[in-house]
Amino acid sequence: MAAPPYDEAYEDDGRPRPHYSELLDAVGDPGELAAHVRRRLDARGVRFGGSPDDRFALDPVPRLLTGEEWSELQIGVAQRLKALDAFVADVYGAGRALAEGVLPRAVVEGSPHYEPKMRGAPVARWVAFAGLDVVRCPDGRFRVIEDQVRMASGLAYAVVARETLRDLHPVDPARPDPALAYGELALALHDASPVPEPRVVLLSEGPSAAAWWEHSVLARELCAPAVTLDDLEVRDGRLVAWLDGRPRAVDVVYQRTTEDRFSGTPLELLLEPCASGALAVVNAPGAGVGDDKLVHPYVDYLVRFFCEEEPLLPSVRAHPAGEVDDLEGFVVKPRAEMGGQDVVIWRDADERTRRRLREAIEREPNAYVAQELVTLSVHPTVCDGRLEPRHVDLRPYAVLGDHGVRVVGALSRVALERGSMVVNSGRGGGAKDTWVPA
Repeated sequence: MAAPPYDEAYEDDGRPRPHYSELLDAVGDPGELAAHVRRRLDARGVRFGGSPDDRFALDPVPRLLTGEEWSELQIGVAQRLKALDAFVADVYGAGRALAEGVLPRAVVEGSPHYEPKMRGAPVARWVAFAGLDVVRCPDGRFRVIEDQVRMASGLAYAVVARETLRDLHPVDPARPDPALAYGELALALHDASPVPEPRVVLLSEGPSAAAWWEHSVLARELCAPAVTLDDLEVRDGRLVAWLDGRPRAVDVVYQRTTEDRFSGTPLELLLEPCASGALAVVNAPGAGVGDDKLVHPYVDYLVRFFCEEEPLLPSVRAHPAGEVDDLEGFVVKPRAEMGGQDVVIWRDADERTRRRLREAIEREPNAYVAQELVTLSVHPTVCDGRLEPRHVDLRPYAVLGDHGVRVVGALSRVALERGSMVVNSGRGGGAKDTWVPA
């Protein structure tokens, strides 16, 4: 029998954990609290186009972590981000990790996100911003199920979650302080630039994008005009954006479109100036090899190889799906997709879905991974006006710049349906702010 989930707020005997007592005593009427939070978000015009009702589903009861837990998470996130940046640089540079057998060359060069045109490119920073998907297992340990380095979304939602909830509870949120997030991200974009005083733009699909609210906020806070691909062209090897009716040379692109591949897509426009060193893209073309789900099981080895440390946030084990005979205890995922797309918990899948996936795996054995199913921890969440346990994960956001790694915010994602472990906002999940009380 599977172990019960770890309860974030309550001890095994039902008493609140010490750092939760004050918060839970002050919740009052959960339904009224949730309605108040909704009114605040609506008044600010906060939207998320990927949700069924176009709303950002913020639960009013924040998740609390102890200082010791947060310190461990910060160190673990820093290890992984440094290792992933070094790994991607190595893939397109000396290739030491592949030559020394840290992971198979075929896994990397077979990735849909491998960009041969970027080999030898003078890139200052391959991975400047990331959001890890961290789970707490039944044994209480944190582990990583995915490393999001292509275009981790949600930072602006972490900031607005804190601004919305910080005065509704008697607990001091203290850390992390999302108010610093935009400045830290701006510094990371600056540090990735090929020139000292860069012009930065945010690349989006525009108002039709599901996350357009976030894109518009980031563009304003980062002083980086939001542009679409139609606004861009390459002239004499430099990227040019049409801004206010005039062509302007661009030094840094913060890439936030839903397209996560470069070769053979409209984003191929960015490859030539990136490969020559005239342009920085955050994160760089080809960095997607770092969060390829077949690479993920090797990140622990990459931490040891590049950081010479034991990983504090180990990966949840995964295998090429074609190598697993019995998928009952696994989650099946396409190796190259994001946002929970086509992710299937095998034990919950109907026979039609299972048959479709088996056929797809037979056609392309290395296009899918089977990751060991982990029971996510649970947290009291407002559902139908009362507090009920719901499964959560954690997405800490971190930037890597000239001064190292800084964790700039965190959202806990929550599955709003009873028993579900699907926390992705695009598939009906919600969010919780995450606090480390003083």
